[in-house]
Amino acid sequence: MARRNGQERIEPTFGGAANDRDEGHFSISTDDRAVVGPARATARRASPRDPGFGGPDGAGRGRDEFFDGIDDHEDDSMARAAASRSTRAAPKAAKTRAATKSGGARRGWFGGRGGGGSSSGGGGRAPKRRRSFLGHVFRLFLFMGLWGGVAVACVVGWFAVKLPQEAWEIPARPPNVKIVSVTGDLVANRGITGGKEVALDQMSPFIPQAVMAIEDRRFYDHWGVDPIGIVRAFSQNMAAGETVQGGSTLTQQLAKNIFLNPDQTIQRKIQEAVLSLWLESRFSKDQILEMYLNRVYFGSGATGVDAAARRYFNKSPDEVDLGEAALLAGVLKAPSRLSPANDPAAAQARAEVVLQAMLEEGFITREQFDAARRREPTQAKAFWTGAENYAADLVMRDIKALVGEVKEDVVVETTLDLDLNAAAEKAIRQTVDGAKQNVSQGALVAIDGTGAIRAMVGGRDYASSQFNRAVDAKRQPGSAFKPFVYEAALEFGWRPESMMNDTPVRIGNWQPQNYDGKFRGQVTMAEAVAKSLNTVAAKITADVGPATVIQTANRLGIASPMVDNASLALGTSEVSLMELTGAYAPWANGGYLAKPHLVNRVTTENGRVLYERGAEVPPIVVPSEDVGMMNSMLMGVVTKGTGRKAQVEGWQTAGKSGTTQDFKDAWFVGYTSNLVAGVWLGNDNGALMKKVTGGSLPAEAFSRFMTAAHEGLSPMPLPGNYVIGAEHPPLTASAGQPQGIDPQGNPVGLDPAAGGQLPTSADPYASGIDPFDASGQPIQPPAGQPQPQPQQASRGEPAYTEYPMPDDPTYRGESADPELSPYGADPGLPEYGELPPDEYYYDEAGGRPMPPGDVYVEPPARIDPSQLPPDAVLEGRAGDRSLFRGLFGG
Repeated sequence: MARRNGQERIEPTFGGAANDRDEGHFSISTDDRAVVGPARATARRASPRDPGFGGPDGAGRGRDEFFDGIDDHEDDSMARAAASRSTRAAPKAAKTRAATKSGGARRGWFGGRGGGGSSSGGGGRAPKRRRSFLGHVFRLFLFMGLWGGVAVACVVGWFAVKLPQEAWEIPARPPNVKIVSVTGDLVANRGITGGKEVALDQMSPFIPQAVMAIEDRRFYDHWGVDPIGIVRAFSQNMAAGETVQGGSTLTQQLAKNIFLNPDQTIQRKIQEAVLSLWLESRFSKDQILEMYLNRVYFGSGATGVDAAARRYFNKSPDEVDLGEAALLAGVLKAPSRLSPANDPAAAQARAEVVLQAMLEEGFITREQFDAARRREPTQAKAFWTGAENYAADLVMRDIKALVGEVKEDVVVETTLDLDLNAAAEKAIRQTVDGAKQNVSQGALVAIDGTGAIRAMVGGRDYASSQFNRAVDAKRQPGSAFKPFVYEAALEFGWRPESMMNDTPVRIGNWQPQNYDGKFRGQVTMAEAVAKSLNTVAAKITADVGPATVIQTANRLGIASPMVDNASLALGTSEVSLMELTGAYAPWANGGYLAKPHLVNRVTTENGRVLYERGAEVPPIVVPSEDVGMMNSMLMGVVTKGTGRKAQVEGWQTAGKSGTTQDFKDAWFVGYTSNLVAGVWLGNDNGALMKKVTGGSLPAEAFSRFMTAAHEGLSPMPLPGNYVIGAEHPPLTASAGQPQGIDPQGNPVGLDPAAGGQLPTSADPYASGIDPFDASGQPIQPPAGQPQPQPQQASRGEPAYTEYPMPDDPTYRGESADPELSPYGADPGLPEYGELPPDEYYYDEAGGRPMPPGDVYVEPPARIDPSQLPPDAVLEGRAGDRSLFRGLFGG
């Protein structure tokens, strides 16, 4: 073999016999002889792994033959030959020859094995072991894992970037509105959640244990995403052939509830996992579990454990027992379907699955498990139940006007008395359920003298109907509206003893008629009130003017629009039970305005006051003497009139019944010195009741409730102490009447500078000069002075036509029922007559249309004081026609 010795070139020798060579010797033929230049030699020294071209049999092969063998794939394996290297060091060549002689072969680049050279030259590397199949598999999986991880990271990063910016901040829990009674007891929780947020240590320990047992057994062991749980859920679902277990952790469910929508998409699941990892990095396990239990939906409108515990069991979360906790945890799988309000049996069956899971996890013992399984299924109401929820709904409707947008948990302190409210609910339900006269609904409102609502029942059953008939329904009040007519008359100078003429009358094309068809002739105003005589109320309204009556009702609290015609006296304008009841309160409290209200104060959970009702003294809207006179007349309604069934034992009780035509609505509104209450009965669809009057079932319900409300209280008299028929001072300003009436019928304050007399501008007759001329036309005031505008029609305008009584030869009318005596009581009737419905309208054709307007035919009849009964009262200064000229015609 050619080699260099210093700078001398030594050519290889080709002599020798062939048989002297071993098979392993490396030889070079004459065809392979070549001279390696210096540059090539340097390159080859720099590449010690340059392969040789020895064949497997040791015979020399040409370079062309070698590459031809590769191209044709003729050899089973290709050898990597040890190329001869020109080296200056003999030991290295010897080492190479020794390696060649050892017959060792090494693995080539393409899986073949290189042959060794002859003893005369050549060299190779030690052989390497072939890699096993498992090694290839491992390398494949390592490669796939590496690049798969990169791909997953890219995908996760992409979906994480697509998350909205607010997803990286925990949103505030929707605020809860906690509504409490006047004594601080819980009335209801309102808001999106329906309950307040509670800490883990404020709820039964069975609740989180039950939830973890059925939803996430490894909650305290994973880091937000549980691969083991996913595999377990997948295997169980495959074995069952359906989805029986989910793989989502509680953290993932919380992320979905807070940040994401429930869409079943790959994007949502990836984002859910990303957010779960973020939650786990930000919060502790207890914090995550607490947030989950306060934000998860439990069905039937209850979000969070507080709302669910009160919704299904009517108790706080810390009072929930094992069986109830299992039921709550079981609902989470399908809140609507498994709600105990919808399917108690299915809810109980699911609860038993939860109990088994708790037993397997060691949360409970076998004894606890057996005891919980024996409990009866929970039957929850289909909706919130209890009449107090009518008040809660009213609070939620009005709270924005009080404090604006609610952005945090607040506490609303109301005026509601839960005991009184329960008594009111019982009274309405018993009355409606016991009625045989086609009555399906009722409502009751009770307020105190300040207008604070103490009880409110908007219907027979809140769970069945949440419509509040006490506030939102407006109906004709019938004769329950008449007290405002008589209040206007009192302010114009009438007294309970004033004589009225109960005779046939026509106002335009309307002829009001008493229910029993009788006309009683001369009666006092107190008698007309007690007997609810329609003719008298209609005549007074025509005399003082419907606008005056409307102003009086508005001043006392009626806010609904009212029709300006004479039929107003019989309650033809619709009002709500709430406003009608509140308008009776001034007679019970001594004349002060009592606007109904429910909210006293609104605070945050930490006590910061957002709203507080003022403590200002309300204005006086009824003169004190009028209060006494009205109370005396309305007490007569209860003691001997149409409201006798409304009596409250031991208490002075006043009130008025009302019945609309065809018995569609029946009312009774009454009061004591302690409480004012109003009752309505009827049907939502307007169906007619069977002769239910305000003095029957409504009066009975009123008495039942008021008796319970006054139990244990010491009786107190109504204000005023006016005795009908006793001696009373004249109705003049100098007699001490605290308020006067201006020409428009409005009460005005006395003028202290005038010595307690009415202000000059309020009394057009104070000068003693008759403001009417001889023809009955008003005298025009001097230029520049306003002309007073009294509410009653001027003398030239007729108010109504009054017909004579049937025994009068000039009588031209007919009694509504010829079989009944036109006036006077039947022998079989009590002193104040029977208890009929309070109103009855009719025209000449027998129908009952409302009058289209006040078309007056004749002026009011003149009354000669000498012809009045001895006990009639017609007060006034001598020669003074100030208040009574318009009323009595002279």
